[in-house]
Amino acid sequence: MKRILLVALCGVLAGCGDGDHEDLKQWMAENSRDMRGNVPKLPEVKPYEPVPYEVDGIVDPYKSSKIEPDSKYKQLAGKGGAFQPDFEAREIRNSLLEKYPIESLKMIGYLNVNKRPMAVIQVDDKVKQVKVGDYMGLDFGMVTQVSDNELQLRELIQDSAGDWTERKSSLYLQSTEGSKK
Repeated sequence: MKRILLVALCGVLAGCGDGDHEDLKQWMAENSRDMRGNVPKLPEVKPYEPVPYEVDGIVDPYKSSKIEPDSKYKQLAGKGGAFQPDFEAREIRNSLLEKYPIESLKMIGYLNVNKRPMAVIQVDDKVKQVKVGDYMGLDFGMVTQVSDNELQLRELIQDSAGDWTERKSSLYLQSTEGSKK
């Protein structure tokens, strides 16, 4: 059976290999006469020249001084900055209002005692009076101004480089109208 199949396959292949395709060969010759392969030459490869990388005198791109303007306190950079807070004084003061974040404190009143403005601050169920120069909040906030509807603070915050900077914050008088307990 295998022999018969092999003989039949050889006969079919012999029929396809006929040399009678002269017209096809002539057509191919005529149409490919003007065709020439034209592959452009590759450009000349230039030898690699390494460039020296000098890091002396270049600003570190990850330092805050790269994106911030030059500070007059630049000589103190990396050592806490010019606004280094006094941690020991905070422990000595031991103020109740310095144990809570500013967001949890409410200004609920204003007093003028002996021509000295004072704000009334509530935290949880406790009420305290503060004046200019008092400290409050977790970020070493010092009261800089007290008015009848606002208390302004100067806070000291530490950035990712370890330097201390100033930030101004405010507490506004909280209205008790419309709230029922």
